[in-house]
Amino acid sequence: MKKIAIVTGASRGIGAATAIRLAKENYDICVNYLNSEADAMNVIKHIEALGQRGIAIRADVSKEAEVLNLFKLTDDQLGTLSVLVNNAGILLPQSRLLDMDETRINHILRTNVTNYFLCSREAVRRMSTANDGLGGNIINVSSAAARLGAPGEYIDYAASKGAIDTLTIGLAKEVASEGIRVNGVRPGLIYTDIHGSGGDPDRVDRLKHQVPMERGGTPEEVAATIAWLASDESSYTTGSILEVSGGR
Repeated sequence: MKKIAIVTGASRGIGAATAIRLAKENYDICVNYLNSEADAMNVIKHIEALGQRGIAIRADVSKEAEVLNLFKLTDDQLGTLSVLVNNAGILLPQSRLLDMDETRINHILRTNVTNYFLCSREAVRRMSTANDGLGGNIINVSSAAARLGAPGEYIDYAASKGAIDTLTIGLAKEVASEGIRVNGVRPGLIYTDIHGSGGDPDRVDRLKHQVPMERGGTPEEVAATIAWLASDESSYTTGSILEVSGGR
């Protein structure tokens, strides 16, 4: 049976690398994006060059109506969902807690946490053997910040990723008997554009000396871990969160 994956926030960075890696593993891919249609279409070109089908769907996955539309369009255009990669998220300029207001905190939590819950719910509805589904995999992209706390930079982002780790563990137990595996990855210092959103585009090079491997990671290295979690090679793995952080 054809394998279908949705990757949220897939127009750049880890999401784009994951979409392309899963296409190499013979998945048809829904590339979800919010702002950059051009970047999303570039990812589609890579997917199609690998002989797979790709669709790009704009959706703010923190909004329920748009999540419902995203999944319906994927159903209609690609088929039965096999894998969901929850990746979409934001980082706001570095700040201490004393300078954070309600608007910022709620924006981070809604964008980074609510979207994973909504997308996971729709995936479970389709995958669960209790609903006559065929099973499947959900992989949540967290962050090493969930362990480290990101003090003086963005503890709000770190807290949102801590919530994702808890979601991963709890949901894995909730649906384990329904043919669904739920796992996560915790990337560390990875070379992506998200650091620019935090006002520190050179953050990886600034901090890589703190990493035991003495370098930053690549989106492709994170994508490879996600692909393993999506594969049958990890068939007895659920509720796990794998570190992709160079030992930090």
